[in-house]
Amino acid sequence: MTTRRAFVQTLALSPLALGAPTELASKRPPVAERRFMSEAVETTIARMKKSIADPEFAWLFENCFANTLDTTVRVGEIDGKPDTFVVTGDIDAMWLRDSTAQVWPYLPLAKDDRKLKALIEGVVRRQTRCILIDPYANAFNYGPTGSEWDKDLTAMKPELHERKWEIDSLCYPVRLAHGYWKQTGDASIFDDAWRRSARLIVQTFREQQRLHGRGPYKFQRVTAVPGDTLPQDGYGNPTRPCGLIHSGFRPSDDACIFPFLIPSNLFAVTALKQLREIHSTVLRDDASASECEELGGRVRAALAKYATAVKPKYGEVYAYEADGYGNQLFQDDANVPSLLSLPYLGCCAHDDSLYLRTRKFVLGDDNPYYYRGKAAEGLGGPHSGLNMIWPLGIITRALTSTDEKEVAQCLATLKATHAGTGFMHESFNKDDATKFTRSWFAWANTLFGELILHVHAHYPRLLT
Repeated sequence: MTTRRAFVQTLALSPLALGAPTELASKRPPVAERRFMSEAVETTIARMKKSIADPEFAWLFENCFANTLDTTVRVGEIDGKPDTFVVTGDIDAMWLRDSTAQVWPYLPLAKDDRKLKALIEGVVRRQTRCILIDPYANAFNYGPTGSEWDKDLTAMKPELHERKWEIDSLCYPVRLAHGYWKQTGDASIFDDAWRRSARLIVQTFREQQRLHGRGPYKFQRVTAVPGDTLPQDGYGNPTRPCGLIHSGFRPSDDACIFPFLIPSNLFAVTALKQLREIHSTVLRDDASASECEELGGRVRAALAKYATAVKPKYGEVYAYEADGYGNQLFQDDANVPSLLSLPYLGCCAHDDSLYLRTRKFVLGDDNPYYYRGKAAEGLGGPHSGLNMIWPLGIITRALTSTDEKEVAQCLATLKATHAGTGFMHESFNKDDATKFTRSWFAWANTLFGELILHVHAHYPRLLT
């Protein structure tokens, strides 16, 4: 099995990337080979192709928006209810984070497409079962097949692909369940299994506040890559217990330097708000609703005390990581949740002053992972190496911008760096976009589709 890091470390040279194709033929699989067909998605693609004046953008949208459905889903039933397994693309495993992000842009279409609605319901139910198997795992197999990470020094199970504890792995399933309910009105997903998983999410967040000891999770890997293992006997670097939640790893699957990962703690507060709403509105469980509210309040209070600092040129901004002792890491990473993505995830308003100051820092030269090169400028991160820009960062920048010129520049960058390829990459070199990682990365593809729909709704003249 090919690992995520192996793909990341191999830069591919694509002949298609050397220039725009002479004919913009669809790069989707033949109809008979597509994993899933949605009438609502196909109708949206046809409608958008007529609305987009630039033929290459229309071609990119067609290829990217349906990529998750075309290539990554495995649909079935368990006990008479929908079950959907979603791989990331070139790795045959389901990440809780990626699977949510991959189907999220289809939610607005689900109420008008019974089959699509069932597919997304199946993702929610599959994620529920995954959390009940192990709330500390980030990625799962279709069944109990084991993985190449079986020898990791942690409590591995045959159902797990990888067991890196990442706060966002539990936030994303809450986001999807809440969003599915809001879009479709279907509360049947909140059954006994889901309630047990919700309790386990809250329990895990509490355990990883580490107010009464280090908790049950530890992780080590025999590796030459420091970001693939945790120091201090697998518990991570030391912290002062303060109410913030520890994360072993970032959304990139890289180890945290300081275990209080700020964007993920902010995401956890949002997830707890959503859990509180579900418990109080649908389930009529006041005790659980109150517990979510209390826990979210403690995390918010700790964020107010430990998550920010005053930086020259910017004023008060969010740190990326902290340890409760006064040490903080100032950077950002293109993987979501990021500091840049906070409004997109519902963690703050687009015009929040603290966010805007942080955004200015993130998109500038004082952020060590913001790159400017001959091919493009944009946000990267340590996961795929220095000088590598992630389309996820460019797309997230456009989705969180209220400046039409900035959105237009992001669109121009995406087009220029993916001319002729037909799909988004994981990352590309800032000076040479023909050097890239992972040509099959469904999250970036579907998110690009979401961006084009967003631009069409808010800045239509950029596409006409």
